[in-house]
Amino acid sequence: MLPQLSHNQTIEPVYLSYLEALEQSDFSGDVDKRYNTRVVQATDNSVYQFIPQAVIYPKSQQDVQIAIKLANQEQYKQVTFSPRGGGTGTNGQSLTHGIIIDLSRYLTKVLEVNAEEGWVKVQTGVVKDALNDALRPHGFFFSPDLSTSNRATVGGMINTDASGAGSLVYGKTSDHVLGLSSVMLDGSILDTTPISAEQTKAQADFVLNIADLCREKRSLILDRFPDLNRFLTGYDLKHIWNDDLTQFDLSRILTGSEGTLSIITEAKLNITPLPKKRLMVNIKYDSFESALRHAPDLVKANATVVETIDSKVLNLAKEDIIWHSVSDLISDVPNQEIDGLNMVEFAGEPEDVLQRLEHLKTRLDAQIKEQQAGVLDYQFTDDANSISKIYAMRKKAVGLLGATKGKRKPLAFAEDTAVPPENLADFIMEFRALLDSHKLNYGMFGHVDAGVLHVRPALDMCDPNDEKLLKVVSDEVAALTMKYGGLMWGEHGKGVRGEYAPAVFGEELYQIQCQIKRAFDPDNRLNPGKLFAPDGGELKYNVDSKKRGSFDREIPVNIRDSFPDVMNCNGNGLCFNYSPQSPMCPSYKATGDRIHSPKGRTGVMREWLRLLSKSGVDINQLATEKPQGVISRTINTVKAKNEYDFSQEVMESLQGCLACKACSSQCPVKVDVPKFRAQFFDIYYKRYLRPTTDYLVAGIEQSLPMMAKVPRLMNALSQNGFSQWMMQKTLGYVDAPALSVPTLNSQLKQHDATSYDLAKLQAIPVSERLNYVLIVQDPFNSFYDAQLVVKLIKFIEKLGLRPVLLPYKPNGKPIHIKGFLERFATVAKDSADFLTQIAKLDMPMIGLDPALVLCYRDEYQEILGDKCGEFDVLLVNEWLAKLDLNGINPKAQSQKFTLMNHCTEATARPNSGNEWKQIFSLFGLELEVKSLGCCGMAGTYGHELKNLERSKKLYDLSWKGGIDVQQPEQVLVTGFSCRSQVKRFAGFRSQHPVEVLLETLD
Repeated sequence: MLPQLSHNQTIEPVYLSYLEALEQSDFSGDVDKRYNTRVVQATDNSVYQFIPQAVIYPKSQQDVQIAIKLANQEQYKQVTFSPRGGGTGTNGQSLTHGIIIDLSRYLTKVLEVNAEEGWVKVQTGVVKDALNDALRPHGFFFSPDLSTSNRATVGGMINTDASGAGSLVYGKTSDHVLGLSSVMLDGSILDTTPISAEQTKAQADFVLNIADLCREKRSLILDRFPDLNRFLTGYDLKHIWNDDLTQFDLSRILTGSEGTLSIITEAKLNITPLPKKRLMVNIKYDSFESALRHAPDLVKANATVVETIDSKVLNLAKEDIIWHSVSDLISDVPNQEIDGLNMVEFAGEPEDVLQRLEHLKTRLDAQIKEQQAGVLDYQFTDDANSISKIYAMRKKAVGLLGATKGKRKPLAFAEDTAVPPENLADFIMEFRALLDSHKLNYGMFGHVDAGVLHVRPALDMCDPNDEKLLKVVSDEVAALTMKYGGLMWGEHGKGVRGEYAPAVFGEELYQIQCQIKRAFDPDNRLNPGKLFAPDGGELKYNVDSKKRGSFDREIPVNIRDSFPDVMNCNGNGLCFNYSPQSPMCPSYKATGDRIHSPKGRTGVMREWLRLLSKSGVDINQLATEKPQGVISRTINTVKAKNEYDFSQEVMESLQGCLACKACSSQCPVKVDVPKFRAQFFDIYYKRYLRPTTDYLVAGIEQSLPMMAKVPRLMNALSQNGFSQWMMQKTLGYVDAPALSVPTLNSQLKQHDATSYDLAKLQAIPVSERLNYVLIVQDPFNSFYDAQLVVKLIKFIEKLGLRPVLLPYKPNGKPIHIKGFLERFATVAKDSADFLTQIAKLDMPMIGLDPALVLCYRDEYQEILGDKCGEFDVLLVNEWLAKLDLNGINPKAQSQKFTLMNHCTEATARPNSGNEWKQIFSLFGLELEVKSLGCCGMAGTYGHELKNLERSKKLYDLSWKGGIDVQQPEQVLVTGFSCRSQVKRFAGFRSQHPVEVLLETLD
């Protein structure tokens, strides 16, 4: 099992020489030549895959200059570059076979906010939502609102002239650019701001030539450029001069240039005051066509935003975690199918907004009564949080389409068409007929107010015939948009679609744009092969360029089917969400390295599967083999230090995963990294030696009952300074918790009500069984926090019910995390058989620890399938939410509490916090639920020395701020690992919600 790199995958000598020289220079950023990084950066949110030579991460504009100036030395003139931000492009904009200059790691500062004059200065690697977080305290926002705003960078927005929702009112990115600072191909700095016609005469020759050329060809430009709100061209010749030719702005050429002219490092942007009032109206229709045809009336109602989605997207949203947050805002219509939805926002001065709402309501009420325009019903809200949730659902539509079942997946390649809004409905009907003629399924959503609709036809890029069909459909759509007076690239940039530009602009204008490319980049070294060539010749990249599917189909179908999560990632990049409060992928947040993201991990795994398959290795057969002997694995491990094996780079990517499983619910296509991570570990360690820590973690559940027989002795041996030093040095394990003293068994010795006797339980009349509650033990609470289990028992008794503590059975979660899959299957089968037998009693079963309870529903089902049996272990809050608690008589308390849920629970069961909130209210208590992301402990992850630094960083990033502002007695935490982390870094034991509820009944 040695997937080596072929000659085609190694770095070309000229690039390697350049990179080595760069590392020896004053360049202060990072130079990354690892193949796993190159693989991850080979894809964006498109169907294309171009392996770059390397990725560099500058820390300053000066670093960019150093990199470019070095490349101007004669021996490096073949080296090419492509700038990259969030990698959210849908047409391969930032992909290259040269070097990627990634600005998103370090160039992320908001440099200056001038609220008085209404502008902000930023580095272009800053994420759009992060910028708005910085502007919000000043009462402003950066208004272009794209669906990928939580990971797209301002630089990417500038380079594609991004827009999004509300563009009729707020415009595009280019409408907000006041000035740009760029690094030119010669390493010089180009600062561009609007200047007068007279001032152009003092500019550099190439600037003066561009100004004269665009003024001279003004009539031709106005004639050929479509009159659209979205008119992305690559180089915006139409707006480089103002209408009366008195002002010239070279920045308008750079916005939309997709990194082909310069590397934009800083931007001065105008900002928009936050609206004082916002309202959202969700209008439901009998068909998608009705929603489309009704949109112009909504625009005439002075709506700020009109967004639409079809029934396919709506139904996919209903199956996703996102739906729980919006279901009450978009409720079903009795006896009617909702086949289209328009989301209408009014924003502005309160009186004006309310007036516009009343006008629309009057119109809609009449249309519903008279059964006109296909309007079925509508709902509205003025709650800012609710409006944000609706937009979050709409923004997730892009990724949700990737969750479509089957081999064919909706793809981005001809999905940002723009036509005049009055032509949109007819255009879409013909578009649908075109797709129907090819027997393709598709989903639709978009900005109907601007005539932009996103249409994603479903194709299988592993099928050569579908790959050919993509080009056919692309050509037909390009022609169709021109027929309706529009553009194929209305919002998401051109990328590899430059081949359609000559037909849109005509030969003369096309050559003018090639001249501009020549003026900036005569040697064609900045994102070469895209948009325009300096010599006016054929472009290197087109719609037929190398796609991810052509790599994927080198993996046999049966292997692909064994790793569905690896293959299903569609590259939408939601896992790059910048927000510390988002639970999505803590390991990426801690490292800032994309190989440690779900998208990155699926990318390196796909390449690993491909390389093994090309080497003739049957991975499925390998998975069933026994591990090699210890001697062989020792030899292989030693060899691995001196011999290249891509498996090591895959391990580097996967071993940092916390196995929190946030990806499996937060990702639109439900990519489950811990699942395929366990598969990889299982195979990898058949060849290489496992670290001793793995055996320690995997054996903890089985060893705890033995250790608990002599808890004081075990604590004395494990908690002293020397032992802790030895554990750290020999096992790489830190901060091991102390066993509970007295033990759970000791505390319950005189508690007969909790004793388990199956025969006695079976003898209880069926009518009385609901008065019993069966407690499923987990290793962490039972052996390390026994007082909590005792309090749960007392709490159940206080409710007038009979608790029964079931015999301890290992759950197997730690075994699964470490990839001992065969062993996990054995443990899971034993526990599942026992719990299935107990389930026949028809008594509720509950468990305390969210991660382990949810393991029964997830990993057990995955590993055992039909052999899993039928049982249901509830979380405490799930069980309480089903009880009739109206008869309880809690004592009055005025204290407020704050709940921090385990991240696995918060993502797998997003309503969990609300359940606790409602339960607390029945007990007369006030509870606030905080969403803080991952605490950084994640089971035993934070106890492993190699993870300690990241564990601490994650705690500081997400939980520390929320914990520090609370009194210790106010803090409630559901997960044992989270409570351990709080105790370790905040210095106190946080309570479980059950402990507080018990106090109200004492």
